[in-house]
Formats: sequence, structure tokens, C-alpha cells
Amino acid sequence: MAKKQQKSRYFAGISLGIMGVGFLATLPFQDSIIGKLLQGGFEAGLVGGLADWFAVTALFRHPLGIPIPHTALLPKNRDKMVRGAIAMVENNWLTKESIKGKIGQITFTDKLFPLLERELASEGVYKATQSGLKHAVDKVDLDQVSTFIEKELKKYISSVDVTVFVKSLTDQVVKRNLDEKAIDYILAEVEKWISKEDTRHKIGVMAKQFLDNTESDGFLKMAMSSFSSFINEDKLGKILQPFLLEKIVLLQDKDNPYRGLILNRIRQEINGVSDREELMVEINQWKDKTVQNIEASDKIKAVLERYKDKLHKMLEDRAFVEKHVLPAVRELIEKTKNDEEKVNAIEKWIHGQAASFIENNHSKIGSLVKENLEKLDNETLIHMVETNVGKDLQWIRVNGALCGFLIGLVLSILKLVI
Repeated sequence: MAKKQQKSRYFAGISLGIMGVGFLATLPFQDSIIGKLLQGGFEAGLVGGLADWFAVTALFRHPLGIPIPHTALLPKNRDKMVRGAIAMVENNWLTKESIKGKIGQITFTDKLFPLLERELASEGVYKATQSGLKHAVDKVDLDQVSTFIEKELKKYISSVDVTVFVKSLTDQVVKRNLDEKAIDYILAEVEKWISKEDTRHKIGVMAKQFLDNTESDGFLKMAMSSFSSFINEDKLGKILQPFLLEKIVLLQDKDNPYRGLILNRIRQEINGVSDREELMVEINQWKDKTVQNIEASDKIKAVLERYKDKLHKMLEDRAFVEKHVLPAVRELIEKTKNDEEKVNAIEKWIHGQAASFIENNHSKIGSLVKENLEKLDNETLIHMVETNVGKDLQWIRVNGALCGFLIGLVLSILKLVI
């Protein structure tokens, strides 16, 4: 740029020199027609070249260092020029609408997804993913989370109707024959207990007390009194123990009719539990009261802390991140890329953010231009302008000299003709 400016400045100087030399050279030949024509042309070219030199020079500095009024226009009107440059940039070159229009032509997702897929296996993305996940885990407020979980659990449990739960429970009891298994277990335990020697004695004592305390009249009273005096606790125990054991053994037989009657009755009671409204109301009230009195946030927090520590250790393991986290991210990117609705939503969001950024920061473009221009002193600013537009300004001088020469010739011809 500087070389081109020097070249154009050289041509401008040459053109002005030619006009001056030509004017002086034609002075001795004023009496001839050709001399008059050439002198008129060179004279006008010299005047035009000097005038354009003065005009171009006056833009930047005082011609010949003389402080002529209305010269050195650029330094004197620096503030106006800065304001004009800012206005031109903001209102003509880089308007909000033009920037938004250019950004609106860009499909960001076409570049975003390939970039993410390409960089996903890089060391930078691995470290960023690991660091981001660890930071996210550290930022979780376990107190708030545990309180929230406790609140939601209580809310959910309170909303559950215990009738439905009891009905489901009783259905499972019958379906899995848990009632029958319970009877078998009870009978087996009772059989063990009755078979013991001390149990036989206890049975005898209870039977003897029953006989002694039973009130009756007439013959029955006489018979029971005689029987009670005839038999003692030990004999009653020896009589009743085998009898009870026999009945228990019979009830353990799945084909025993009495066993079937007992089971049917038990199942009727089990199936009818959920239909007992008063019982269900009491259970619901007990459930709600119990749930509200439970303070589980500390235990929930302890569990969360264990999982937090475990997750931290897992994230420290590069193999875990590469095997589980990055593939999950890659799969998410692939699914998102193939979902047109999500892609459009992302594109819309990016353009919205860009438009908002431009709207809020457009004035900073002018501020940036002003800041950079104010950093320049007058000499630097003049040099910068001359460097960029000096070539064209020097050609104005060349054109001024040439046009002046041609106009001078025309005027000289007219003078001769007239």
C-alpha cells in the first residue's frame, strides 16, 4: 500500500513538474499559435495541479507550513471525523439489521454437530467432560436434595390409599398360598411345643383349673366333682397331650376336611380385610401420622453422600468416562442430530441468543471504533488515512494537472477563434 502511494505521489509530482517546465518553456514562443496554445494548456495544467496539490495537502496539514485558514482539516475536525466514522459504521456498514441478516444466513447446527463429533475423542473434551461432571456433582446441595426427596416421599406415601395396598397384599397372600404355609408353620411349631414334657404339665394344670372352676348344677356338678377328685394334673396332661397331638397331625394333612374349613374361613377373612372401611380409615390415619413423624432427611443425605463419593471415584477413572460417559454423550448427539424438531429448536435458540447479544452490545461497536481512533495521535491518524486513501488523492492531483492542461488548450483555442 505504501509503495503504491509513493508511486502515485511520484506521478503527481512529475505531472506538476511537467506543467511547470512546459509553462516556462513556452514563454519564448508566445507569438506563435502553437506556443500560445501550449502555453495556455501548460498554464491551466499548472494552476490545476497546484490547486489540487493545495486541496489534497490542506486535508492533512498546512501547505508549506503556513497556517492558512481552512487548512489542516483532518486534525482540526478530528472529533467530527470520529463521530462520522462511528455513525457510518453503526448506521451504514454494521447496522443491527445487517449483522442479524448475515447471522440469520448461517446454519450453526451444520457446523456444531460435526465439530462435537470430531472433538469428542480429543483430550480436551475428555478433560472438559470429566471436569464439568465433577463440578456438577460438587455443586449439588445434598441438604436441599435430601429435604426435597423426603418431602416428595412423604407426599407420595400420604397420597397412596392403603386400601389398594392391602387388597394387593391379600391377593398375593392367597395367590401364593402364604396362608396355608402359615398354618403349616404354626401347626409344626405348636406340635413341637405340645410334645415337650413341661407343656404336658401345663396342659394338665390348665385342665384341672378348668374343672375346678367350672360351675354347674345337679348331676353334672356331681359328676365333674367326682372326676376332679379322682384325677390330678399329671393324669390330665397325659390324656390331653396325645389327644391334641393327634388333632394337630390330622390338621397337617392337606386332605383333612377340618383343615379345609379352617383355610376357607381364613381366606374369607383375608379377602374381606380391604372391605372393612373403619379398619382402612384407621390404617390410613396411622400411616399418615407415622409418615409425618418420620425424619429421614439425614439418612437420605448419608446415602447421597456415599453415592457422591462413589461417583467421584468413578469419574476419576478414565476408563469409566471413556466407556460410559463419552459413548452416552455421543449417542445423545446422534439422537439430537437426527431429531429435526430438536435441531430446529437448537438453531432457533442459538439465533435468538445471537440476536439478543447483538441487540444488547451493538453500541459497543461504535465505542470500540472510538476507543481505537482516540488511541491514535494526529500524525498517526494522518499517516493511516494517507496510507489507505493517499493513492487516490495523489491521482486527483494528476487528473487535475491533465484536465487543467486540456481545458487550457480548449480555452486557448476559443480565444484564438473569437
